[in-house]
Amino acid sequence: MDAVATLISEAQQKLGPKGVITDPKEIEPWATDWRGRVHGKALAILAPSSTAEVVEIVRLAAEHRVPLVPQGGNTGMAAGATPPADGSAVLLSMRRMNRIRSISAENRCAVAEAGVILETLHHAATEVGMRFPLTLGARGSCTIGGLASTNAGGTQVLKFGTMRALVAGIEAVLPDGSVHNGLSGLKKDNRGYSLDQLLIGAEGTLGVITAVALRLVRAIAGRAVAWAGVESPAKALGLLRFLETRTNSIEGFELVPQDSLDLVLRHVPDTRAPLSSIHPWHVLVEATTESADTDVSGELERLLSDALGQGIVSDAVLAANEGQAEALWKLRDSISEAERAEGQTLAHDISVAVADMPAFMLDATAKVEESFPGVVASGFGHLGDGNIHFHVRAGSHARPDWYEAEGAKISRLVDDLVTAAGGSISAEHGIGQLKREEFGRLAPPGRIDALRAIKQALDPLGIMNPGKLIPS
Repeated sequence: MDAVATLISEAQQKLGPKGVITDPKEIEPWATDWRGRVHGKALAILAPSSTAEVVEIVRLAAEHRVPLVPQGGNTGMAAGATPPADGSAVLLSMRRMNRIRSISAENRCAVAEAGVILETLHHAATEVGMRFPLTLGARGSCTIGGLASTNAGGTQVLKFGTMRALVAGIEAVLPDGSVHNGLSGLKKDNRGYSLDQLLIGAEGTLGVITAVALRLVRAIAGRAVAWAGVESPAKALGLLRFLETRTNSIEGFELVPQDSLDLVLRHVPDTRAPLSSIHPWHVLVEATTESADTDVSGELERLLSDALGQGIVSDAVLAANEGQAEALWKLRDSISEAERAEGQTLAHDISVAVADMPAFMLDATAKVEESFPGVVASGFGHLGDGNIHFHVRAGSHARPDWYEAEGAKISRLVDDLVTAAGGSISAEHGIGQLKREEFGRLAPPGRIDALRAIKQALDPLGIMNPGKLIPS
């Protein structure tokens, strides 16, 4: 019996029938990345229900030299949770570890297991008068462990930072089967290297995150959501700076080009254009307040009126109620879904300095479309923190082999442009499999050497999510 079969047999004895899935039909959806670009193979999904069971699995994996691929909601954009195609690894699903162990308004902290769905945590925080200030389009399926493992960003980074800034501590099973317990949530703990921070963004290559202590903030007493049409990305950034100098309530600021909005209106049911006229670019703005005495809607309406008068925006509309606010956010959150319905898309999750982003977007679009006639390049997303999702759609190149024929060349050009601008080829989605080769090509050798040394020190057997993040 080979090593994988032996591990599966022993895991069945330790975890019981719910802890091991071997039906190929049940495994198949989890062996492919969200975008359907990378197809792997696994003979089993191991599904522990406790940290102790994760320890058992990791010890078995080390004993039999079988790689583990940790997986949460499988919503990642870089195929970081997809198993290799040769079937040499097994999937380690954290979805059964879905308890919120504790939540405290007094301590402003929640401890959630890795399999807790983000939206579930949102609801739990609301019930105690608090909130967890990180959200994204996949909030109904992404998990806390996955968010920590990829250092997720989302639409509130402008005010609260990435997942790294919101994590107060990590519990994880390390490659040797030992448990790191950093869930105390201490604000001051100066005992050398931070293993918590090392595990955040490691994409499961250094251990298995089993629980996370998360910082909470006070629940909002009111919010205002508006949609504005602008002439250019530069005008959009000008609007953000205009708002920031007059209020500290801006929490979300998302840039949407007209072509992305058109895709959403075409493919996503129950959506409609927020403005009566067409504009080259659009901005979604959200302002919040923790004080019931603050009229945040009135404030945002006045500021947008002033911006309109000064020619910063061309038109704007303020959501009149929560239903309208959610409808506006749906337009932004549905862009990736609409692109997938439209056809093939090359997704680039990039960042450059905030002030440089407006010009970079226009220049990069022109260079990509000039170099590869027929494609459609477009950028959208978190302009305020310098992170844009720069996507290239097949356009007239809709043949099945478009990815293979031109995809790598297009991505190489985009990555070269980003690197020349002093930016990053992965702002919030991680490296995974899809960016691993480019990361190795473009990153400074010293950085790559350090990552390899850390990986070798903590995971000398190479059983933790091989083939991800660390260039070969």
